Amino acid sequence: MTLFEQTVPVFARMLGNLDTLLDKAQAHAEVAKYDVAAVLSSRLFPDMFTLTRQVQLATDFAKGACARLAGQEVPRWEDTETTLPQLKARLRKALDYLASFTPAQFDQAATRAIELKTPVGVFHFTGDSFVSTWALPNFYFHVTTAYNLLRHNGVPVGKLDFIGKI
Repeated sequence: MTLFEQTVPVFARMLGNLDTLLDKAQAHAEVAKYDVAAVLSSRLFPDMFTLTRQVQLATDFAKGACARLAGQEVPRWEDTETTLPQLKARLRKALDYLASFTPAQFDQAATRAIELKTPVGVFHFTGDSFVSTWALPNFYFHVTTAYNLLRHNGVPVGKLDFIGKI
C-alpha cells in the first residue's frame, strides 16, 4: 500500500465522517432546544482543547501530512472558526485540498526526509515513519476526541457514525 493510499483517502473519509457527526450535533441541538455553540466550546477536561479546536487540529494534521509527503509547503490556515457553519466550511476546504493530490506526488514520499519543529522539540522522520508514528496517530487522536466530545454531550452517535458507511 502506498503512502498516498494510507493517507489521502483515509483523511478524506474520516473528515467526511466528522462533517456528518457535526450535522448530527446540529440536529440534536435543534431537537433538544439548545445552542450548538455549547457543544462546540465543550471540552472533556479543563486543560484539553474544545471541540472546535479538535476539528481544526484534525484538518491541520491531514493537510500538513499530505503537503509534507508531497514535498510541498504546508498551507497556513487561521484558526478563526467559532460557528458550526464555519467548522463545516473548514472541513470542506480540507477535503478540497486533499482532493488536489495525486498518487504521483507521493512517489518519493516513503524516503522523503521530514523535519517537524514543535514547541517540545524538533523531530526527524522519513515519510514512512512520519505517517505511522506521527501523522495518523495525531489525526485519529483529534477525530476521536471530537467524537468523544459529541458523545459526552449527548449527541446520539455511535461507532458506525465514526467509521462511516462501509
